[in-house]
Amino acid sequence: MIPNLEKTALYVRPGATDMRKQINGLSIIIENELHIDPFSSSLFLFCNKQKKILKILWWDRNGFFLLQKRLERDRFPWPSGEGEAQQITSDQLSLLLDGIDFWKAHKTLDFHTVR
Repeated sequence: MIPNLEKTALYVRPGATDMRKQINGLSIIIENELHIDPFSSSLFLFCNKQKKILKILWWDRNGFFLLQKRLERDRFPWPSGEGEAQQITSDQLSLLLDGIDFWKAHKTLDFHTVR
């Protein structure tokens, strides 16, 4: 079964992840560092230091899926630092996979008075 991305939570782990980690190592990161249940049917995204390898971990009823994409030339736009997991939308996932850095997009301004 493929998840309905419109109804699935998508989490990005900022910073670099050791891509030698497989399902067990990544699920430990999700549980111990991100403090999220790895069995929650959410998608968890990880990227390496060079920003050329992306892994996605997802629990589906009775087992984990581990997907990997390796770029041959470009780099993934990825948040740096070791902050908390950032939740993104399915549209943002598409932008990320296309190489568009939505983290640096214009932010909505909220003014209360006119000068």
